Amino acid sequence: MFAGCGGAKQDASKASSIKVGVTAGPHAEIMDVVKKIAEKDGLKIQVVEFNDYIQPNVALNQGDIDVNSFQHEPYLDNIVKDRKFELVSIAKTVIFPMGLYSKKVKNLTEIKPGSVVAIPNDPTNGGRALALLERHGMLKLKPGLGHKATAADILENPKNLKIKELDAAQLPRSIADVDLAAVNTNYAIAAGMVPVKDAIALEDGNSPYANLIVARIKDKDNPAFQKLIKAYQTEEVRKFILDHFKGSVIAAW
Repeated sequence: MFAGCGGAKQDASKASSIKVGVTAGPHAEIMDVVKKIAEKDGLKIQVVEFNDYIQPNVALNQGDIDVNSFQHEPYLDNIVKDRKFELVSIAKTVIFPMGLYSKKVKNLTEIKPGSVVAIPNDPTNGGRALALLERHGMLKLKPGLGHKATAADILENPKNLKIKELDAAQLPRSIADVDLAAVNTNYAIAAGMVPVKDAIALEDGNSPYANLIVARIKDKDNPAFQKLIKAYQTEEVRKFILDHFKGSVIAAW
């Protein structure tokens, strides 16, 4: 779903229309609401959907889109460091609490020794999943690593859990094949799940993983982006998030 990203690049500073990259699902649904609000302020938004976490930053860095809205700060920090992308956060959007899901148990106390636990295979979300497991007493990690922890940083694993790393988008489909899966809420919702009902454990609203609107550093002061932020951070959008996602997504502004 990369259509519309090619072709001539425009001067973003002079644009009355911008291309905003989002991941399919909740980010796209929210941006469709933002698009209608922004249009009243003279800004046309073309929403470009992606099906993974890599391409929205690649497309932004090379100028195929103007901003993106799909990632939290630890993920952005990691990709900027690894790929030397000149990208920066310009606003906060929403929090998608990560949840633990299972088709085999209804409570974490029912997890048996040797159970297979699937987590995202990207560095920041993988560490986030491990931290969630630690928070619920499933394992213990080396101290001070936060989202940078990997499976190699597990100090104590009393139930000998088998950690299986998968692409984040594949995790909802993996739930039936493993004993427990840590799934990002945007992918859980896209798969038809209701996190506040279906997750057996869920991050709370104090999660440090607020999502962002991200731009290229050289374009960060573009007036069109301020119109985008203004349209996003409205009570109309806040109400849509609350009503549509029923508490599974939280406004972060």
